[in-house]
Amino acid sequence: MSKATTEPVIDVRGLTRTYGTTTALQDVDLTIGRGEIVVVLGLSGSGKSTLLRHLNGLETPTSGSVRVLGEDVARLRGAPLRALRSRIGFIFQQFELVPSLSVLENVLTGSLASVRGPRLGLFSYRRPAKLRALCHLDRVGLLDRAYQRADTLSGGQQQRVAIARALMQNPEVLLADEPVASLDPESSAQVMALVREIAADEGLTVLCSLHQVDLAISWADRIVGLRHGEVVLDLPTDGLTKEQVMEIYGRVATSTGELTAVANELLEPVR
Repeated sequence: MSKATTEPVIDVRGLTRTYGTTTALQDVDLTIGRGEIVVVLGLSGSGKSTLLRHLNGLETPTSGSVRVLGEDVARLRGAPLRALRSRIGFIFQQFELVPSLSVLENVLTGSLASVRGPRLGLFSYRRPAKLRALCHLDRVGLLDRAYQRADTLSGGQQQRVAIARALMQNPEVLLADEPVASLDPESSAQVMALVREIAADEGLTVLCSLHQVDLAISWADRIVGLRHGEVVLDLPTDGLTKEQVMEIYGRVATSTGELTAVANELLEPVR
């Protein structure tokens, strides 16, 4: 497991987010220490993505507070918000690469905030940035694909490119929203192992949303469960079993049919 400290890097208090009559998050409290690796588990629509989007300022709380790296995220605008986001890497479910660009160019987009003047492909980036991008590609095992079009890679390879792109920011916090939902089980395990290895080496704080219980238990230091926008579990993975997770989820199911739906989604293999 990672070497986490008690220093709060993410501190969420009473976070509630509503959209009209729909409540996406309800009175969420969450504290994550530096270097900790945490998975948020839950069904689709449980509030996982909404929670992550609050952490980098893409969403604003209806009530409550969100502090990341000592900053009150909801109060930031303009340059201060951009500065905070530069310290937070984000890995998306659908990779969000530019298909027609080379692998190297996609990784370099992680440093666009430092580019001045017109953006003219590889010519926009200075040599040190290109060397860093190549080093990150080497780290994720894709140095030999640097000049290949991104859309010619497999799904697992594209997610590795996305990881390298996030590392170009030199982040202190890494958020990942269902990063392996579209990958096969073998690729999923490889990608998650890579993220954990990099996080341990760099001392990154990681918050990752998943729905696969087995993968979460084997990968994270701690699991936080969301259901209907509320935290229904928050436990370390050391000694935690799949049955315990399912029992806690089952306690908040309102019917046999709902419990079956929970079981089907949380226990199914990676799609």
